[in-house]
Amino acid sequence: MTSDLEARLRAASLRVTRPRLAVLAALSDHSHVDTDTVISLVRAEHPTVSHQAVYDVLRALTVAGLVRRIEPAGATARYEARVGDNHHHVVCRSCGAIADVDCTPGHAPCLIASDDHDFVIDEAEVVYWGACPDCAAKASRR
Repeated sequence: MTSDLEARLRAASLRVTRPRLAVLAALSDHSHVDTDTVISLVRAEHPTVSHQAVYDVLRALTVAGLVRRIEPAGATARYEARVGDNHHHVVCRSCGAIADVDCTPGHAPCLIASDDHDFVIDEAEVVYWGACPDCAAKASRR
């Protein structure tokens, strides 16, 4: 997997460094995690990587398009390595769990705005809100 991560960094014109590889590996294995979780995952394997290095790497990877940062309303920023496919998210109002929702196959209707104000739209961000199965089951037992 390391060679794949190295190739992704190089393709984005980023230097291959231990912190960048560690963050990409963590996000490849754990989706929709906050910064503190990324730091914990990275430091479990590489204890000398600083908090600031992880913040810097997350910023660089996001700018390069290798990582996506999402910020559901009222929640802390989360990161994922799934990029470039215009997928959406469903968020549990109770526990904050987040899951991916694929865009409709074929023509992406979410990219057709009723009035685009002459913008060239290339991505839409849709967040569905509700209760995850565990929270919905708890609520129905009350």
